Amino acid sequence: MSDIEEQIRQAMEEGKFADLPGTGAPLRLEENPYVDPEWQLAYHMLRSNGFTLPWIERRRDIEAEMEAARQDLRRSFAWREVALSRQSVLPDFIEAEWRKACTVFKERIAAINEDIRSYNLGTPSERFQLRVVSAERELELTAANPSVTLTTTDPE
Repeated sequence: MSDIEEQIRQAMEEGKFADLPGTGAPLRLEENPYVDPEWQLAYHMLRSNGFTLPWIERRRDIEAEMEAARQDLRRSFAWREVALSRQSVLPDFIEAEWRKACTVFKERIAAINEDIRSYNLGTPSERFQLRVVSAERELELTAANPSVTLTTTDPE
């Protein structure tokens, strides 16, 4: 431990920081010290009414679309598994429907990846960027761990 850290630890143990104003109170993080003071009120009003920076809203939209695509894929996979186990539908038809679902999923992922690339150009820092999604990897993960069950009783 450095000498400064040791001095801070010792002062804390002696209670020298106990009487600071705001001790124990939650931090007020609504004020951004890096925002131009002329824009502070505008940001406060936007935040108070549920709005945020455009790039953050766009990220939320991308993440929501990705989750919707995954849910649809899992639902299709679950239908396929139920239909194959019941043998009430021709296997060729089941596999054709699954291939169609995979194609639609890959197209959605391609569109999401375009959104991700565009989004990454507008982020203020590299650390906020998103990685593009591998459709093949998502298909493998779905087949290995399908977590959506069908709510209908008949796969037809």
